[in-house]
Amino acid sequence: MIRTTVLTALSAALAAFVTPAAAQSISGPSAREAWSFELGAGTDNRSKNASKSGNDGYVYGSAIWESENGLFYAGPGFETIQAGGSNVEAEFVVGYQPEAFGYRFDFNATYKNRPDAEAGYDEDGWEFTGNASRSIGPASARLQVQYSPDAAGSTDSFTWIEGRVGWDFTNRLNGTVAVGRREQNGAPDYTGWNAGVTYAVTDTLDLDLRYYDTDAHTFGEQYEDALVAKVAYAF
Repeated sequence: MIRTTVLTALSAALAAFVTPAAAQSISGPSAREAWSFELGAGTDNRSKNASKSGNDGYVYGSAIWESENGLFYAGPGFETIQAGGSNVEAEFVVGYQPEAFGYRFDFNATYKNRPDAEAGYDEDGWEFTGNASRSIGPASARLQVQYSPDAAGSTDSFTWIEGRVGWDFTNRLNGTVAVGRREQNGAPDYTGWNAGVTYAVTDTLDLDLRYYDTDAHTFGEQYEDALVAKVAYAF
């Protein structure tokens, strides 16, 4: 029921976002300033290789505005979770993505909130993320560093560092492998990794199949290994 309600609400919100000015921006032959949207679903909601949905399926959506020069972006999003009595995590992100020396950088700040959480549960928090990525032919690599001074739930501050490499097998099939380390207060430290492939069925529809695992199985089912399938529709 909650997922149907969330999807209905997001659809209405997306329709409201597409004003005549925004529609003109999207369809204009030269301007890049525009809104983009994404809806998706998966068999498990994995963040930093651990489950946020109790190892159950989830849905998500986002609406992102990007400036005309492509440097700045901002927008809301949501994903279904199972944490502290809350079934939804809402977020708002603001970011800056310059390019220099052949690298693409992405610096962003994200506010996250889990409505209807149980009394005494820390329902919100900030996350600050920096990415540096580069592609050479079919090969790609990315380094991500993320920090939160006070995350939602029992976790206080945390730091996440992840390295990822990828390879384009065809113009539609891409494979990636990533390894990351999370150091945190109020929850276990762990190392996690994932490997999988993404296939672009069309220019707007992607399918992803990925295997996740961590070295923290003794701390709960959310840290155990899983094979996760996901579908994403961007428009």
